[in-house]
This record gives sequence, C-alpha cells and structure tokens, in this order.
Amino acid sequence: MPKTSTLAKVDDLIARYPALSVCRDDLIEAVKAICESYAAGHKLIACGNGGSASDAEHIVGELMKGFLLPRKLDDDMEAKMRAVCPEEADYFMENLQGALPALSMVNQVALNTAFANDQAPDLSFAQQLLGMGDAGDVLLAISTSGNSTNVIYALQMAKVKGVRTIALTGKSGGKIKSRGLADITICVPDDETFRIQELHLPVYHMLCIAAENEFFGD
Repeated sequence: MPKTSTLAKVDDLIARYPALSVCRDDLIEAVKAICESYAAGHKLIACGNGGSASDAEHIVGELMKGFLLPRKLDDDMEAKMRAVCPEEADYFMENLQGALPALSMVNQVALNTAFANDQAPDLSFAQQLLGMGDAGDVLLAISTSGNSTNVIYALQMAKVKGVRTIALTGKSGGKIKSRGLADITICVPDDETFRIQELHLPVYHMLCIAAENEFFGD
C-alpha cells in the first residue's frame, strides 16, 4: 500500500480541479498500481496518438528525472560509481538523478514506420508490447475518444503479457470502457477533445508526483 502522503496527491489534485472528483476512486487505484509496479522492480510504458502521443512523451520525461524532488542517488550507487569511474563520480553524483523506469512507444520511429510498412500500422504498439512488456509492468494508454484502434490493440496485448493496464480517456470511455479493456479506466468528465486533453495533463502530472513522492519523498 502506498504511503498516506502519496495517496493524498489525489485529493490535492481534486482540490485544484473539482470536476475530477468523479474520477477519485480510479485515480487512487491508478496510483496504487503504478507504485506497486515500481516497488516490485517493474516499469511504466506509455502510448497514445497525436496530442496523446505528446502526453506519453511528457510522462516519461517526468518519471525518468527529478520532477518536484531532487532524487539524490543513494550511498550504494555512489560506491559503485566510485569503483567503476572514480574520476567522474563527483560529477555524476552532482547531476544524475534517481529514475522511475518509463518508456514511450510513440518515439520508436524506425520500428513503428518499418512495422507499419511491412505488417500492420495499427499493431505497432501491440508489437512493442509483445517484445518489451513484462508481467508486472504498467501500460498507461491514452485515448481521448477511447476508440483508438492501435491503443485498444496495445491494451489487449498488454493483458496477454500480464501487464497491468491503465487507460486515460474522455467522459464516455469509448470502446475501452464499454468493453472493459483496461484494468483501470480514468474517464475525465468532458467530451470535447481539447478539453479532455486539458484534464489529462493534471491527471498524469499527479500520477508522476505521487510515484515520485512514494520513492523519493521523506
């Protein structure tokens, strides 16, 4: 179970964005899933299309380096650095930060274009999940409509591989919600694409802040 201060990030978010109160239970479950995955040594994988592809990249950027906290490396890592690269150890320790492992499937340009050309473009995310998804990982799949075919296929392949799934969608949740394709579906309360995206950003910021607090907070 995540720390109380970690779960409190959900209510901090809702205080700033009261409309998201309808998502509270799903937000709490998403925080738990991500923290449990990281605690067990796994990673987060993100995907989406268009603006949601940019969001997937944004999420990785917040998880793989310090977001709100400094994330100082621990004594064990410092000892290893001093043993392997003693001349650079001080520089490394001063600048490198603890990371929460995260991958975006949208930035694999060579793989995605090759697979789209040679096989099936709507299966490019599924192909990546097949190759790098491990049981215990979390897939954060973003689709404002909930109907993006390549995202749906990614969710299905994630389940095949034993990857926990979180979907971030709009009010209806689309096919992702109606077909129960994700373990956790966060349906932000709007139907207009740009407004859905405006609510997605504070949601995934909160998820990143919560994970950072869990592993790097006091």
